[in-house]
Amino acid sequence: MVPELIIPFSRLSRGDVAQVGGKNSSLGEMLTRLAPAGIRVPDGFATTAGAFRYFLQCNGLDNRIATELSRLERPSYANLRQVGAAIREMIMAASMPHDLAKAIVEAYRELGKQGINDVAVRSSATAEDLPEASFAGQHESYLNVSGEQQLLAMVQSCMASLYTDRAIKYREDNGFEHDLVALSVGVQQMVRSDIGCAGIGFTLEPESGFRNIIHLSGVWGLGENIVQGTVNPDEFLVFKPSLRQKKFPIVQKKMGDKAKRMIYAVNGSGESSTVNEPTPEALRNQWVLSDEEVILLAEWALVIESHYGLPMDIEWAKDGNSGQLYIVQARPETVQSRRNPALLIEYAIHTKGKCLGKGQAIGSSLATGRAVLLQSPKESDRLQEGDIVVTDITSPDWDPILKKAAAIVTNKGGRTSHASIVARELGVPAVVGCGDITSHLKDGEMITVSCCEGKTGFIYAGQSAFEKHEIDLTTLQKPKETKVMLIVADPEKAFQLSFYPNDGIGLMRMEFIINHSVKVHPMALVKFNEVKDAEVIKAIEDLTLHYPDKQQYFVDKLAEGIATIAAAFHPNPVIVRLSDFKTNEYANLLGGKQFEPLEENPMLGFRGASRYYHPLYREGFRLECAALKKVRESMGLDNVKVMVPFCRTVEEGRKVLEVMQEYGLDRKLDPSLEVYVMAEIPSNVLLAESFAEYFDGFSIGSNDLTQLTLGIDRDSAIISELFSEQNPAAKAMIATMIRKGRKLGKPVGLCGQAPSDYPEFARFLVEEGISSISFNPDALLKGIENIRVAEREKEKAP
Repeated sequence: MVPELIIPFSRLSRGDVAQVGGKNSSLGEMLTRLAPAGIRVPDGFATTAGAFRYFLQCNGLDNRIATELSRLERPSYANLRQVGAAIREMIMAASMPHDLAKAIVEAYRELGKQGINDVAVRSSATAEDLPEASFAGQHESYLNVSGEQQLLAMVQSCMASLYTDRAIKYREDNGFEHDLVALSVGVQQMVRSDIGCAGIGFTLEPESGFRNIIHLSGVWGLGENIVQGTVNPDEFLVFKPSLRQKKFPIVQKKMGDKAKRMIYAVNGSGESSTVNEPTPEALRNQWVLSDEEVILLAEWALVIESHYGLPMDIEWAKDGNSGQLYIVQARPETVQSRRNPALLIEYAIHTKGKCLGKGQAIGSSLATGRAVLLQSPKESDRLQEGDIVVTDITSPDWDPILKKAAAIVTNKGGRTSHASIVARELGVPAVVGCGDITSHLKDGEMITVSCCEGKTGFIYAGQSAFEKHEIDLTTLQKPKETKVMLIVADPEKAFQLSFYPNDGIGLMRMEFIINHSVKVHPMALVKFNEVKDAEVIKAIEDLTLHYPDKQQYFVDKLAEGIATIAAAFHPNPVIVRLSDFKTNEYANLLGGKQFEPLEENPMLGFRGASRYYHPLYREGFRLECAALKKVRESMGLDNVKVMVPFCRTVEEGRKVLEVMQEYGLDRKLDPSLEVYVMAEIPSNVLLAESFAEYFDGFSIGSNDLTQLTLGIDRDSAIISELFSEQNPAAKAMIATMIRKGRKLGKPVGLCGQAPSDYPEFARFLVEEGISSISFNPDALLKGIENIRVAEREKEKAP
C-alpha cells in the first residue's frame, strides 16, 4: 500500500513531527496557527517520511544501505567518507517512483497558481522511535529552485543528504538506528533574501541563557553566510518586558562588517547558483534592519516562544522585491535552555604567555592544548582528542572532527556562526573572528584559549596556569537583613552576572561605558566644529559615521550600555553613578585634551558634582542626562536610579538637581526617579541631615571617605600602608553615616572590597545596621558568607 506522499503546510501542525520532521511540522504549525498574529510564513508542502521509505523500497536500497553501513570502521570511522559517498551515490542513481514524482509536481503546480515558482527545498529528518529528536544542521538545503525537473532532482539530493558524513556520525554519536531515521523534504516559497537580507534569532541570550532577551542578527543576501559564519553580522538585543510594554525595547545594537553577501547567479543554461560577492560599501555601512523591523521580528519571536512554550531558535528572511519579512524556520533552542544557570563554573587565569591573537569569546571557559592547523575536514586524521582546532572557518562538514577538540579558533565568524554554535553545544571555548590567526600560529605548538576574560577571547602562547571553580548557586542563601548588591561596569558581563545571588546593582560605573564604547569626550561632540586636531576629527568622524547628530552618538552609546545592565538585573534596582572621571582621565578620551584643564591634584580637583553645572562641562552633562532619560522613559527601565558622586556641599547638590531637572530628569514629573548621593567626603557625613533634604539615599564610597578622613592620597605608594578602611577614624565616619541614615529613614549602602576581605569589617557594618553592601563580582560569594556569619552573631548578641 502506497503511503501518503505529500502534505501541504496548511494541513500540518506540530503533532505531525513523525511524518514530516520537526522543521516542516513547525512551518505548518506557524502557517496555520500563528498567521492571525500577523506572522508571515512562506507557503509550501512536504514529502513524508513514508514517501522516503517508499523511495528506498521501490529501488531496493534498504539492504544495500545497511550493508554499506556495516562496513563502518568503529570507533575510528576512518572510512566514513567512503561509506557516506557510496550511499549517497546509490540514492542519486536510483529512480524516483512515478507516483511520488507525480505528487511532487502536482503540489508544485498548486503553488504556481499562487504565483510561487521559485522555491527553497529543505531537509527535515525524523526518527521513528524518537520523532522529536533534533537533527538541525545535519542535512542539505537548496535555494532558488525553479522548474519541475530541477525540483525533482533537488528533492532526491535532499534524500541523499540523510547520509552526509556528518549526519551518519551524528546518528552514531547519539545512538540512533540508521534505518529508523527518515527524511522529509520541505518545498517552500523562496523568499528573495538574496536581494534583501536574512538572519537568525534566539528568544534568549545565546551566551548566558538569560531569558528576558531576544537576540537577532542579520546579513545582506542569503542567510547561509550567517549560518556558516562567513561574515560578521549586525546584532540586536531586544528586552522582552519593554517590548511587552510597548516601550522602545532595543537595548543594544552592534554593526557588523557584513563584508560579503551571497546572491544568485544564473548560468547560460538558465540554472541559478550562489555567488559570494563583496558587499557594496554603502550596504556595509547600513543596518540590515530598521528599528521598526527589529521590533516587528522580536514581537513575532515573542509570539512564537509563547505558542511553543519554550525558548526558540528562529530563521528569518526579508524579500528584496516586496520588502516583507518572513519567518522561514523555528525550532526549540537546545543548548542554553537545557543548561542549569544556577551551576556557576568560574575560570581564573593566573599566568599568560605572549598574546598571539584575539577575537570574540564563545563561552566563558578556558582550554590548553596543541594547536592543529587544518585546511579542511579531510585532514581529520591529524587531530587527536584534546587538540585545539585552528582554521579559517568551519561548516557542518566539520562536525565529526570538532567533537574531539578541546577548543576552536577561527579566522572568520561571529557569535552565531557554525563554530560558535558547535562550541556551545560541546561546551568548549571558542574564539572566532580572529582575522588571520592561522598565520600567527605554528602547527603543533602549545597554546591557551581563554574565554574567561569577558566577551573578547585571547589566544596565548604556551600552557597558562588557571583555576576552575564549580559553584551551585542554589545552595547559597542571601543574608536576611542586609541587601547584597553588585558593583558592575562592563555591560558585556551583565547577563552572566545576573545569575549570581543579588538584590541589584549598588554601583554601576558609567566611566567604563564612556571609555570602551563611546570613546569620545562629550564636549568634543558638543563643540565638534571647534576641535582643532585633524587626527582627532578623523577618528571622531569614523566613530560617528552613522550619526548626522554627533551628540546623539554619545546619548545612544551610553544609553545602550546602561540599558543592557539595567535589563540584566530588572526589576532589581540599578544605581548608576554619574561620570566621575578626574580631569587627567577625561583628557585621555578622544578630543579630551582640548576641553580639560591641567590640574596638579586631579583627585581633589574638578571632578564629580562640581562639573555638572560648570560651563566647562555642563553641556556634556546634558548628554549624560539625555541617556538616562532615554533608558528610564523610552525604554521603560525605571529600575535605574541615579547617584551623584563627590558632592562637596549641600548647595552644590541643590545645583546639580536643578540642572538635572532642566535636562529632563525631573522628580516632580517622574516620582519614581530616585537620586542618591555618594557619602565619600566628610562633609557628606557631618551634614547628612541637610543632604537628606535633597537626596533619596546615600552610598558610602569607603575609598574616598578613608582617603579624605586620614588625609592620605590613596594612589601614593609611599604611604599606602597607612590607608585602611578599618582605621578607627574611618570606621567612626562610616558608623556615623549609617546611624544618621537610619534616623533619617534613608537607605545607606557601602561599596568596597573590605567587607569581603575582612569578616570583622562586615560584622562592624552589620552591627551598625547598613542597608546594603555592594561587592565586585569576584568578591560577592565571600562577602555573602561574611555577612551571613555577622547576622547570625548579631542575632545571638544579648
